[in-house]
Amino acid sequence: MNTMKKLLPLLVASLCAAPLWAADLMQVYREAQDNDAAYAAARSTLEAGRERTPQARAGLLPTLSVSANSTWNKNDLYLRNNGVTYDPKFNSNGYTLTLSQPLFRWQNWVAYDQSKFQVAQAEAAFVQAGQELILRVAQAYFDVLYATENLKAVRANKASIEQQRELAKKSFEVGTATIVDTHESQARFDLAAAQEIAAENDLEVRQRALQAIIAREAPALAPLRREAEISPPQPADMKQWAAAAEADNINVQIQKAALEIASREVDRQRAGHYPTLDLVANQGSSTAFASTAAGMLETDFQNIGVQLNLPIFQGGLVVSRQSEASANRATAESTLEQTRRNSALQARQHYLGSVNGVAQVRALRAALVSSLSSLESNRLGFEVGVRINIDVLNADNQVYLTRRDLARAVLDTLMSHLRLKAAVGTLSEDDVIALNALLDPTATQ
Repeated sequence: MNTMKKLLPLLVASLCAAPLWAADLMQVYREAQDNDAAYAAARSTLEAGRERTPQARAGLLPTLSVSANSTWNKNDLYLRNNGVTYDPKFNSNGYTLTLSQPLFRWQNWVAYDQSKFQVAQAEAAFVQAGQELILRVAQAYFDVLYATENLKAVRANKASIEQQRELAKKSFEVGTATIVDTHESQARFDLAAAQEIAAENDLEVRQRALQAIIAREAPALAPLRREAEISPPQPADMKQWAAAAEADNINVQIQKAALEIASREVDRQRAGHYPTLDLVANQGSSTAFASTAAGMLETDFQNIGVQLNLPIFQGGLVVSRQSEASANRATAESTLEQTRRNSALQARQHYLGSVNGVAQVRALRAALVSSLSSLESNRLGFEVGVRINIDVLNADNQVYLTRRDLARAVLDTLMSHLRLKAAVGTLSEDDVIALNALLDPTATQ
């Protein structure tokens, strides 16, 4: 027992000292798949869309129905030959079992073919919802990372300005600096304090945006590894990306299916001029009052035959619907072409964003090293009297701006990579896994 009492504090201390792993992008993405309302709605929409084929197939299969009746009858009968009047009261009953099998209904075959494209459209829409989920999760995740990095930079800038302000005060007290240096430092410090409040507010907003996707408080997130390298997209040919977007973009696939549906709708409406042929079979029984002599008559019947229906004139309804379907097909063709152009444009934009982003990140990383060296040189120059206070404050502000711009450039470049993949229709969970490898779950925000 004494041994346990001695080990318990050590165990608690060990657990408290254990590193806490931050949530990475993959973990947040999994939570979003389970909790995001928009993605759940898309999944339900897919399930509904898949029912189009069974519904259309039903128009090709036999139908079976049964009808029954029971009627109370009260009649007044007068027999002229013998002048006798009867008032029979009776209950007549009957049922009919009807089987109908379409033999030729061209519009039903077209609708069945049409349903396959409707299901394909629903499948593509769900894939698009999955890609949009990846983009929304990544954007919300990176927004939190940027807001966190920005807040760190603001606070570091504020601390550096405060240090410079105290140094300016001491220099003024000993007579080696003017009151202007103190006022300049104070003004910069007040500005940094305001920036800190704005940065804290922005971080809170970004965390709430992430919370809306995963349905819980935003956890501590794994930041990017400091040594993470961002490569430009491959192949390094914008024309290839644009061509792939025109062919494989999910919106293009959806509009292709929409065009096929619209084309078949023209055929379906044209079939309104065609005859229909059905196989019809009936079986039933009925009871009725036959005559005063025969009394109640019970009839059992079975019949089978074919039924032909030939539409001749329906007030111009079929012609009007066919014209409407043709106009809708022309609309679908134009929409498809516009979607292709927009997809190619998006691919070009995101390709340039990725390539130029990689170059910008490299330049900003070099600029940060130079800014830190400049700040250090200005501080040393201020101490020996060859630099003034405003030089140090400007150098410090340049470090803050460079850090902020670098954080934004890195995250924007990664998002451009993802959007480029989405533009060509290839964005998938594998891209989330690859991006997740650039994060460091053991690092603290």
